[in-house]
Amino acid sequence: MGSEIDNIKYEEEFIINSRGLKLFTCRWLPKNVEPKALVFLCHGYAMECSISMKDTGIRLANAGFAVYGMDYEGHGKSSGLAGYVPSFDDLVNDVSEHYSNVCERKENVKKMRILVGESMGGAVVLLLHRKKPEYWDGAVLVAPMCKIADDMRPHPIVVNILTKLSYLIPTWKIIPTQDVIDAAFRDPQVRKEIRDNPYCYKGRPRLKTGFHLLRVSLDLEQRLDEVKLPFLVLHGEEDKVTDPAVSKLLFEKAASTDKTFKLYPGMWHALTYGEFPENKNMVFSDIIGWLNERSSLGNSRLEKEQKLANDILIKDESIY
Repeated sequence: MGSEIDNIKYEEEFIINSRGLKLFTCRWLPKNVEPKALVFLCHGYAMECSISMKDTGIRLANAGFAVYGMDYEGHGKSSGLAGYVPSFDDLVNDVSEHYSNVCERKENVKKMRILVGESMGGAVVLLLHRKKPEYWDGAVLVAPMCKIADDMRPHPIVVNILTKLSYLIPTWKIIPTQDVIDAAFRDPQVRKEIRDNPYCYKGRPRLKTGFHLLRVSLDLEQRLDEVKLPFLVLHGEEDKVTDPAVSKLLFEKAASTDKTFKLYPGMWHALTYGEFPENKNMVFSDIIGWLNERSSLGNSRLEKEQKLANDILIKDESIY
């Protein structure tokens, strides 16, 4: 791993969002080579970027991509009550604002923009796409939270009670759920790493957070046909946290003309961090292969923007 790190520049920075909160951001940049494309990471619920997505950042940067990450409000090293998402719209707006700012930097404006989202981060990616349908050039969705698996959801009567309570005691940690770490991460060593990681939230879901996760997943499940950007969706067949059947449904229903679905027999939820090394290597090989193929095709969005600008210029000149 040392030789790989030698070829990568890792940097951290705190930014201030529109609500005055301090958010942690980081980036893995390939040294001495122009990046093939920009890749933006969206981590899962209760996770963070600098440790749990470090392997992703290193592998993708080593493959020639500029990789950017950030911790949401209430996650990782960012400000906010741990594990608390007071507004999913605010969370998505924070991500959109920061990653859009990175895209608009002078050195980045002509580069492709690819989103990579894991679990809840997959939901964030789909909402970023909905927010700016023409802005992003592609997405990699790893076990996306388009539907929370039935085994992880409380009984409907309990959901109804907890939903009402979420307005009265939004930060309380009383949602009855299975241990997500045990259900999501197959490798026992990784489970220990997460439990030892002070930046990963390990308590029960807070009421308002659980309400948002359920609401967002239900909304996405009903609007899969609105997805139209190129995407690769990956899911473990034995996932007990998010539903692989809905990833297949996303592949079938999405309006995208460029879409790929991979289902991994025997694998669990956390494909890029919680699986055994040989399985992770397989997953990353598929991700990097897909990224390389898309980046080699050229930037169709940029070509469309250039054509539009030229058409406007020609039209303006014809007036005179």
